[in-house]
Amino acid sequence: MAAAMRFVNRTTFRLGMGQQYLAFSSAAKEKTASVTAVHALPKKVKIVEVGPRDGLQNEKTVVPTEAKISLIDMLSESGLPVIEATSFVSPKWVPQMADQVEVMKGINKKPGVSYPVLTPNLKGFQAALKAGASEVAIFGAASELFSKKNINCSVEESLQRFEEVMKAAKEAAVPVRGYVSCVVGCPYEGQVAPEKVAHVAKRLYSMGCYEISLGDTIGVGTPGSMTKMLEAVSKEVPVSALAVHCHDTYGQALANILIALQMGISVVDSSVAGLGGCPYAQGASGNVATEDVVYMLHGLGIQTGVDLSKLMDAGAFICRTINRKTSSKVAQATCKL
Repeated sequence: MAAAMRFVNRTTFRLGMGQQYLAFSSAAKEKTASVTAVHALPKKVKIVEVGPRDGLQNEKTVVPTEAKISLIDMLSESGLPVIEATSFVSPKWVPQMADQVEVMKGINKKPGVSYPVLTPNLKGFQAALKAGASEVAIFGAASELFSKKNINCSVEESLQRFEEVMKAAKEAAVPVRGYVSCVVGCPYEGQVAPEKVAHVAKRLYSMGCYEISLGDTIGVGTPGSMTKMLEAVSKEVPVSALAVHCHDTYGQALANILIALQMGISVVDSSVAGLGGCPYAQGASGNVATEDVVYMLHGLGIQTGVDLSKLMDAGAFICRTINRKTSSKVAQATCKL
């Protein structure tokens, strides 16, 4: 989950990150979590589409506003219930999101579909409301170093900053979703203790966030580490209020999502065409593709309300627009670009 206000330098990590995170698999051999399906698979899963925001903000070339609006409208027509539209952060840190007001005013808001936006501070929240946003999201991290290098404050300081956003949101009756970054691994600290994730998730939930999205920001998680993290967090936050946000850097995203489903989670974040990428390792893939998630869920007999064909059309459209190949295995297999 690249919910950052600014991105760290890719060259800081390069492929050295891969060497560092080989330790994850080694640690798993020493102490593997017992994976038990404590719940039956959910009958229905809510997919939170993050491509227009979390996906596009990683693109170096600025995507035309009209294309962003068209993408969101196509995603709306595919049946997705939640589409994260944009981010109200400073254009200085995320130039790709400089047209946030135009996007919010230009999209065709379909009844029954939510269009949340990221608002890291009170100024962003106020701007979002003025632009017509009816739901927002805030983000924290489970890693101290990631928080300090990314948003120049400690985890505790970041949580304190969110208090004023939560207060304003409550007064305006605006629902707030919370993100937690680096839930299994950090590019600076390595493995992240499940207890740290549980602490941050609990704080966000206690503040009033109706849902907490747990992000494997650099995609180093495995079913084993995902299980241990979810076991710890579910002791502090109801499973019904949890979501997972898996990056696919090491090809583990779908396996990790399946583990989450087996543990009772029924909300999954994903990005059309796998938009996003990982800013911490050159050439690494990022967000799990929504097409692939939907294909897996439908294969499990789980309802999503999403029309896969229309979803792939949206993925093909944005890939043509930004001149890149889709990262969706399903789209590749069906020749949708």
